[in-house]
Amino acid sequence: MIGKITIGKDFYGVLAYNEKKVSEEVGYVIDSNIEQSTAVNMTQEFNLIRQLRPGLGNTVFHVSLNLPYTDQLNDKEFASLGCDYLMKMGFDNNQFIIYRHTDTKHEHIHIVANRVRYSGRITSDSNIKRRSREVLNDLERKYGLTQISTKASAKKPLTQKEIEKTLRTGNLPIKLILQKRIATVISAATDTTEFITLLKAQNILPKFNVSQNTGRVSGISFKYEGVIYKGSSLGKKYSWNSIVKQIDYGQDRDHTVILSANGKERGTDRAGEGNHGTAITSVPRSEGVAKGTENSAQQSKGHVGKIEGNGMTGRLANETDWTPFKLELKDDINKKKSKRTKKKKGLGL
Repeated sequence: MIGKITIGKDFYGVLAYNEKKVSEEVGYVIDSNIEQSTAVNMTQEFNLIRQLRPGLGNTVFHVSLNLPYTDQLNDKEFASLGCDYLMKMGFDNNQFIIYRHTDTKHEHIHIVANRVRYSGRITSDSNIKRRSREVLNDLERKYGLTQISTKASAKKPLTQKEIEKTLRTGNLPIKLILQKRIATVISAATDTTEFITLLKAQNILPKFNVSQNTGRVSGISFKYEGVIYKGSSLGKKYSWNSIVKQIDYGQDRDHTVILSANGKERGTDRAGEGNHGTAITSVPRSEGVAKGTENSAQQSKGHVGKIEGNGMTGRLANETDWTPFKLELKDDINKKKSKRTKKKKGLGL
């Protein structure tokens, strides 16, 4: 069950929305402790209690409780669930009205409640979304509904954006699909190879974060229907550090199968190897080529020689003409000569 909460200032807007559903015959009231009337009249009744706390801005509590497509409740059960939800959320002495809508494939209700209690005290909205998720977990168990979220330590709950997308599209969140399927794979797999094979059988592609230097696996991601989730973003039990504690994993033994799962094989050549047999022959600098545009094999004035493999054969022509140290020394001498010339001109010599 998914709950979408909004806290607002205007009772009329949310009541008019639900009353419009009633007039369109796709909604009706299943429980209430206020007199059922027009949106205007019910707004006035809510505002009578609201006046006990005139300084409170966000007085309106509005939540929609949405069942998965596979779950069904009759009106009496849904009304009971709605009242249980209000009680557990601290709305045990507050005005409320519960609507049931029938304009979607999934069953759902809308609850409008006053945060100002009949006593004048205020029902807190602190950590309200977290508390709501915990209450919904309890109600799922009580009413025998599909449990789509567990404790955050094991699974990460849905974000608000994921909840809104589910309500908009009607599709089961990919996060929940991955959590369920990967958990099944972890329980069934005995080693890394079987773990990868079972994931692929579920149309889940694993991607391992492998160090190029040590070959150590430091993390894992899962791709499903074009969407990628890091293991840790699904929950602690889906991180690589947790997975390796539940399957037989050997870094050296499983290195090849992990690289294969990543869709690539690392090269085996080490630095300085694998280039033998190639030959690069340099050519003199072509006339008309601008300085700085030729490659390193063409930057000397004369023929450089022949380069094979990783070594150089043949002596550099005119090597002494461009030795860096000699060029620097020559440049320094030229600067000193220039200074002496300027000084002599200044003295009129």
